[in-house]
Amino acid sequence: MGAQRAPAQQQSVDTPDGFGVAVVREDGKWRCAPMRRAALTSLAAAEKELCEIRSAGAVFGLLDIDDEFFVILRPAPAGTRLLLSDATAALDYDIAAEALEKLDAEIDEEELEDSDPFEEGDLGLLSDIGLPEAVLGVILDEDDLYADEQLGRIAREMGFADELAAVLEKLGR
Repeated sequence: MGAQRAPAQQQSVDTPDGFGVAVVREDGKWRCAPMRRAALTSLAAAEKELCEIRSAGAVFGLLDIDDEFFVILRPAPAGTRLLLSDATAALDYDIAAEALEKLDAEIDEEELEDSDPFEEGDLGLLSDIGLPEAVLGVILDEDDLYADEQLGRIAREMGFADELAAVLEKLGR
């Protein structure tokens, strides 16, 4: 699956390839819905869209950016919890730089340029709804997987793989 993809080009002003999916866990059931394309270029837009979802259960978003990296965000009254799968993506993608800024990550550009990909943020953001921090860490360490494959693995571990697959099929992915 991964060998068919071309290397990602430098980010342009256009919306990157990828997808955003809102995930809701309510009454013991999972629901997934596509997010607007703006979620792929603006963390603030993604956060706003997730906050507009009316649910008594857990709500979080999965953003796949060019199959290069992903962002998981989970709005909460105390502030949005966030995980960026590859901090080095901030060199090429505004949304990754926005994520690092929101995380108050004190990483300079030179450090990013000289670094192998590494995650930044809250590895425990989904632990209360079925994805232990250690399991998410193992998924992130699988650097032979593309971002969409890592998100698929997260969905399988948590039990919403079929719901995610149905949304991705509607999006033509």
